Amino acid sequence: MNRPTRILVTGAGGQVGVDLVDILGGAAPLGSSATYAPDQRPIANDEFEVVALTHHDLDITERDRVDAALRATRPDVVIHLAAYTAVDQAETDAARCFAVNAAGTGHLSDAAHATGAHLIAVSTDYVFDGRKGTSYVEGDATNPLSVYGASKREGELLCRRDDTIVRTSWVMGVRGKNVVHVIADRAASGQAVRFVNDQTGTVTVASDLARSLVALARTRPGGTWHVANTGTTTWFDIADFVGRTLGRGDDFATPISTTDLSPAPLAHRPERSDLDTSKWTARFLALPDWTDGVQRLVRDRLRRAAP
Repeated sequence: MNRPTRILVTGAGGQVGVDLVDILGGAAPLGSSATYAPDQRPIANDEFEVVALTHHDLDITERDRVDAALRATRPDVVIHLAAYTAVDQAETDAARCFAVNAAGTGHLSDAAHATGAHLIAVSTDYVFDGRKGTSYVEGDATNPLSVYGASKREGELLCRRDDTIVRTSWVMGVRGKNVVHVIADRAASGQAVRFVNDQTGTVTVASDLARSLVALARTRPGGTWHVANTGTTTWFDIADFVGRTLGRGDDFATPISTTDLSPAPLAHRPERSDLDTSKWTARFLALPDWTDGVQRLVRDRLRRAAP
């Protein structure tokens, strides 16, 4: 009888991490699709043995602790979700941001290689500058505009060629802090919102990304992959869609430009950083349309566990 595949998850307390741990254990997290399976394979009982590590359990900036953790657990696959994600704060906290997103990722790549594990590292659309004018494919040149984006690009460069890098974007789940909760709360309370319509990207629902990471853990393909829900959108379109889903009308969401934001954000976001997922869909099933995913989040958000 084959033993379970042992998967070590860093950042297991984050919004993707909590969904991933649930899915690996055979549970359906809030906001998940009942039918989406990118590799068309159900998760078997006892298929996976999960080592779920939060920041409290493992500080990835400490190389010795990373080495010790992987030697002690001997995972088959490391799914690396731990990250510094405060995009604006990173502009004045660059050293810490690079320590986590760049050096920490390098430590995990080195330790995985030393112990025979396969590393799957999650990166971001913010490695691009948004000036291409069309969706980004995996081989496009990177040119980050922010400290956060630069730190994630450096983390990619510190990975080995046989590691798997997953670029994703605009991640949102039922659990964790994200813009959908803000929009839905304001819609429910009768307030209005203003969101930019000059930043274009791709939504990624946390549970759909988590299920996709399971497919990659099974296949361990290596290389860079763009993984996001189907369809391109703007932050205004998301706000308007959430409002209408909750019964609000034209008076709820107002489009503005990035230059209208006050105070102005510290970090420069790319104007168009939507990810082309053609490589993904050539091998796996496409993630559901972003509207389907956001509807699931709005439907299930009130059932989320208390913090």
